[in-house]
Amino acid sequence: MNADIEAANRELAEARTTGRPCPPLRGRLLAEGDVESAYRVQQLQSRAWQGRGERRVGAKIGLTSRAVQESFGVFQPDFGMLTDAMAVPDGAEVAIDRLLQPRVEAEVAFVLGGDLPDPRITTVDLVRAVDHVLPAIEIVDSRIAAWDISIVDTVADNASSGLFVLGTTPRRLADVDLRLCGMVLEHAGEPVSVGAGAACLGNPLHALHWLAGTMARAGDPLRAGDVVLSGALGPMVPVTPGAAYEARISGLGSVRTCFSAEGQ
Repeated sequence: MNADIEAANRELAEARTTGRPCPPLRGRLLAEGDVESAYRVQQLQSRAWQGRGERRVGAKIGLTSRAVQESFGVFQPDFGMLTDAMAVPDGAEVAIDRLLQPRVEAEVAFVLGGDLPDPRITTVDLVRAVDHVLPAIEIVDSRIAAWDISIVDTVADNASSGLFVLGTTPRRLADVDLRLCGMVLEHAGEPVSVGAGAACLGNPLHALHWLAGTMARAGDPLRAGDVVLSGALGPMVPVTPGAAYEARISGLGSVRTCFSAEGQ
């Protein structure tokens, strides 16, 4: 194993443990644009979490906005793993000290009822495999100081994952227009982020298609029961300690989370 990959893994693990972000990895431990090595760092972290007893429950997709992709100089999304330790019940309070630099964004979550093992996946395959969809809030976080990230940094850092909150109003795929569904994320009753399904690669189903094919080609396909966070429907918002956030997605319902004040 490349020593720099192991060093990058150690720095990210230490940042999670101590609550102190590390400097950017790119240009220091990982070469600019070396996404393959960044995914190897991510895999080391995922294995360590599972070795501690965490159970993988799905995956998250990032970089689904064209504008964000262009800012990183990339032209495809990225992904990270979800474990049961990252799941937060709808409406539950999150201890702010669990996170380093949290931000929130509203997403469509897919829950699979079938496996997706074939990389030559079709839209029909996807529709058959999705059991239901849910509104979700992803609490993203970065172990990289000041969110100074490139594609290499975020991929290595498990696609800047933190926690996730799923709503409790499952909907069938046929009952929702995912491309046109509007989203509003509110704090203290005021909108702080707005968007629609089309902001996520044109349709959240397109993001799921990309992930399913990518993971199948890697020999680690999505399986029945997996949760997939398909990507932000609007801009992510920095978290204010002590604040509550509610996301409403048309046709899907709402989902809520709140954060403890600092020092609690």
